[in-house]
Amino acid sequence: MWYLYQFPLCPFSRKIRLLMGEKNIAYQPVRADPWNASDEFYNLNPAGRTPVIVSEDRKAVLSDSRAIGEYLEETVDRLPMISGSATARAEIRRLTALFDENFFHDVTQPLLNERMKKRLILRQPPDSTVLSNAMRMAHGHLDYMDWLIDTRPWLAGSTMSMADLAAAAQISVADYLGGIDWTDHEQTRGWYAVFKSRPSFQPLLTERMDGIRPPDHYAKVDA
Repeated sequence: MWYLYQFPLCPFSRKIRLLMGEKNIAYQPVRADPWNASDEFYNLNPAGRTPVIVSEDRKAVLSDSRAIGEYLEETVDRLPMISGSATARAEIRRLTALFDENFFHDVTQPLLNERMKKRLILRQPPDSTVLSNAMRMAHGHLDYMDWLIDTRPWLAGSTMSMADLAAAAQISVADYLGGIDWTDHEQTRGWYAVFKSRPSFQPLLTERMDGIRPPDHYAKVDA
């Protein structure tokens, strides 16, 4: 049994939860808020970031979502998420990095800072300028996703991949925080609706962050 240290709105933990769900890997979530982390958690990951997965049976402690993802790809054959030719695998990794880094920096992180961190930790009001800029940047990322979906069955190619999981994880957090305007993004909205209907996604739709309610459409599969 794996123990997955995470908190509800960590997009990188969500990516690993989706991956483990798709691969049918059993795990037990353990709440770990990085801003209030215990010494035990820092012993597991000195960087103090989620996710971390731990297996006493395997004597394994793994951190960093990309490292965890690669490990699970190498050790679990079911439903490979980084597959195909060398070129195809490179494209999957490129897009995974794009969502993990650029989408997070431009959209998810500002939303988390303004609508989660300021509310729950700093007890400050959000900055409307920062929120507006994050939503504007989200439109640019969704435009690119629309183009990808117009030209490919999935984001990186003909099958679901780690790139799709990374994108869905980031969008789900941004959507929870009210930072996604789906207007004029029907391609990506349809792709995301497919994800929301998958069994691996259901735990994410029902989980809530203390003191922060998502928009009404958040948990609706067809919205």
